[in-house]
Amino acid sequence: MANINRGAVVVTGASTGIGAACAQYLSEHGFKVFAAVRKQSDAEAVVARRTPNLQPLILDVTQADKISAAVQTVQAILGGSGLAGLINNAGISYDQPLECVPIASVRHQMEVNVIGTLAVTQAFLPMVRQARGRIVTIGSINGRLANPISGPYCMSKFAIEAFSDCLRRELDQWGIQVSLIQPGAIKTAIWDKNDAYDWRSEASSEHLSLYGAMYEKFRKLLVKSTNSAIPCDRVSEAILHALTAPSPRTRYLVGPDARMLARLAYLLPDRMLDSILKKSMDAA
Repeated sequence: MANINRGAVVVTGASTGIGAACAQYLSEHGFKVFAAVRKQSDAEAVVARRTPNLQPLILDVTQADKISAAVQTVQAILGGSGLAGLINNAGISYDQPLECVPIASVRHQMEVNVIGTLAVTQAFLPMVRQARGRIVTIGSINGRLANPISGPYCMSKFAIEAFSDCLRRELDQWGIQVSLIQPGAIKTAIWDKNDAYDWRSEASSEHLSLYGAMYEKFRKLLVKSTNSAIPCDRVSEAILHALTAPSPRTRYLVGPDARMLARLAYLLPDRMLDSILKKSMDAA
């Protein structure tokens, strides 16, 4: 399908995981893809793939000058053409109890996942409007159902829900479609990073006495979720649909766990949902 010209898209956070898989997948399905990465070494890795229609783009979503430079690079390459799509994927995760997490870490979480997403969207939106393209943002099922210990990450993903809803309603007047992808457990590098990091190694004795047992249950549940995680290409398929369907969905739940949890969050009262989440951690 690579011979089909579907226009150009920018994918942020394309060095690993969902972003890397999405960039590759879209390039194989007719898009010219700017794979946005933070480091030169990651850009070289993109080039090493030798994939037609896949081009690295240096971009740090937390740095205004890097965003501006990336926009200028894309404009120079595309000439007068606009963007068929912007895929907001860059993100990080802090998994720590809210009482204990450093405020600086929360600020960084929000800066990358929320402020960075908005900043990149503002910067590329004129090019998206020019081509009447589409905007797709990677959220999470944790933007609809918040887990204990994952507070900073869940906060950012709840914010992304509002971002996508507001943006969709604001851009409707120009016919610009906006979609949100809500994956459950996906096989990505973020799971490996979470597995490698253990909050207990830096927690105070007081914090460990308060939350050590709960954190241990969370870690076990994380491992259990990792074992049943689905491939990144399932997310890529949803992104492709959001970019090409005549009437794309406003939300895409990806994975059986995401669909199940979304249904529970919709149907059950808060206290019952609290109880179910507690039992799932106890059983991990």
